[in-house]
Amino acid sequence: MFKKLLAAVGIGSAKVDTRLHQSRLLPGQQFEATIVVKGGDVAQKIDGIDLALMTKVKVSTDNGEYFKNHCLAKWRVAESFEVQPGEARELPFRAQLHPETPFTALPVRNNQCHVWIQTGADIDSAIDPTDADVVEILPTPVLEHVLNAMNELGFALTKADVEQGYLNAPSFRSRSGCYQELEFHPRSFGFSSLREVEISLVCDETETHLLIELDRAFRGDGYTAFSLANNASASEVLTKLKHYIR
Repeated sequence: MFKKLLAAVGIGSAKVDTRLHQSRLLPGQQFEATIVVKGGDVAQKIDGIDLALMTKVKVSTDNGEYFKNHCLAKWRVAESFEVQPGEARELPFRAQLHPETPFTALPVRNNQCHVWIQTGADIDSAIDPTDADVVEILPTPVLEHVLNAMNELGFALTKADVEQGYLNAPSFRSRSGCYQELEFHPRSFGFSSLREVEISLVCDETETHLLIELDRAFRGDGYTAFSLANNASASEVLTKLKHYIR
């Protein structure tokens, strides 16, 4: 009885650990994991195990800005089962990242983009064990081309974050409830009237959609939206950006 009471408050209870086979992934990429359940001192019923793909989003309000966790996708790994004392059970799992998963491996000092896999086990009458595994989301080839093109056009990436909300343009709309925003500033102002360029991204299986906001010193702000094929070449991306960023 005493051991059961301890397990009910999270002492000597079952533990759940997710082991990702890969921690560096691309948006939309398939991944594999092994969920390890280790029994505690007493038998326990686990009502289910879930994995969630999480990110941190910036929320803008009239009273200021703050960050909160946002779920991009959720998967049920296992239904109800009982784990025995000292038992070690391994559950293989395979799934696909959401195509709009924000990039985190970016060449910028002020990087506010974070992605992780959260594991939750619903254990009857006990504190739910949770486990978080950071995932590094690599730039796709077309995003690499965008970053290189902006550098060639004289702009440095200075900030990256993930905004809460939906990005709407005439030809595309985000679906995940958030979107990534990259902020660029000219390395030298010279004769350019552009003070800042913000590129908001929405990725899908075949294209990368861009909404560009131009902050001009004399002509006011300007907006444009277009899409790039995910297999677009570096020269195609540079030509496109040259046309719109001026």
